Amino acid sequence: MINNTVLEGRITRDLELKFTGSGIAVLNFNIAVDRPFKNKNGERDTDFINVVAFRGTAENIVNFFNKGDGISILGRIQTRNYENNQGQRVYVTEIVADQFSFPIQNKNNNQNNNQQQNNNKQQNPFSDADFEDPFASNEDVTNVSDDDLPF
Repeated sequence: MINNTVLEGRITRDLELKFTGSGIAVLNFNIAVDRPFKNKNGERDTDFINVVAFRGTAENIVNFFNKGDGISILGRIQTRNYENNQGQRVYVTEIVADQFSFPIQNKNNNQNNNQQQNNNKQQNPFSDADFEDPFASNEDVTNVSDDDLPF
């Protein structure tokens, strides 16, 4: 089974490292990830993805990143559930970060970032018109029965 996720986005809030009762470092944070296509208004939508990191990965992210910085995450999707104070079952889906890197020029290097974006535009043979929002219309919904699935 494969469960790999690669995300590139910006950290949305100040990072706060916490520790479990047994002393394991835990970091919960969100990253804003732009979708690769524009919506019907010509704007890019953004997804806010929950990420959790443990031990050295968590400590290193806190040491090297701040709110607004770009980050790449390599990890896996994980789901968990718990019962809240009102007795309701709460389900959480998050990305567990196994690795990270520095993909984007951070906000302190805006001039270099703008120059890099201009270079990328020249190297990218695809325009935004090549990508359309696959969820823009519900008109062409294809119903698939269990008999149609190969497994």
